[in-house]
Amino acid sequence: MKYSNQTLYLKTMKRKSFLIKLTRILIVFFLLFIWELLTRKGIINSFIYSSPSKIYLTIKKLCIEGNLFSHIFTTLYEVLISFLLGGILGILIAVIFYEYPTFSKIFEPFLVILNALPKVALGPIILIIFGANMKSIIIMALLINLIVTTLSMYNGFLNTDKIKIKLFKTFNANKFQTLTKLIIPSSYITIISSLKLNISLTLIGVITGEFLSCQKGIGYLIMYGSQIFDLDLVISGVFILLIFSYLLYFIISKIEKRLIRED
Repeated sequence: MKYSNQTLYLKTMKRKSFLIKLTRILIVFFLLFIWELLTRKGIINSFIYSSPSKIYLTIKKLCIEGNLFSHIFTTLYEVLISFLLGGILGILIAVIFYEYPTFSKIFEPFLVILNALPKVALGPIILIIFGANMKSIIIMALLINLIVTTLSMYNGFLNTDKIKIKLFKTFNANKFQTLTKLIIPSSYITIISSLKLNISLTLIGVITGEFLSCQKGIGYLIMYGSQIFDLDLVISGVFILLIFSYLLYFIISKIEKRLIRED
């Protein structure tokens, strides 16, 4: 009986999850349908607001010309490099802050001040120092996500259960064992939450950098479209960016579910 109830519960949860996903898809298609209908009826200006059919034709044209995937891969490369560097360096700095509180007391106020500073304002300075190239874009995105990662991870480490830490010390665990076996595993949720936030921040940094100093990438595609007044290209770039963002978020969400299941 217990097994039957559990099976029924799992089936109910799967059905509920399926209905939620289906509802999301239907909402998207409904909005696209309304958008297309309003442009075809002339209620909204398709030259300014484009339309789903024009976006489809623009993306199809980019695919045929072979330009689309080079732009996507350029942005993907910049995002992944910035994201991975920001995550790794952020966790390492947070570990140093946790193990050596003096460093935290000295540098944390500076990080808070830098975090409040609009990173876009640093764009021209970065371009002057490093040049108008991919390196500048990666550094700009790295500056945006590194500080957030460091601060959020450090706070996550500080919130580790003090009783468990004392228990580890009772069993003569050294600092490295306590860090790798308790503190970091206890901060999985914080790590994933930080990654979810950082993937958006990294993407913002990369796209901003591509606006300023790149000849490839989705940001460049959007900027180029605005310069030649091709609003179909601009909105197509934004549409691609939305899909791109969702896929990255989806991957991190899958990693989160796996970590929670293993935990």
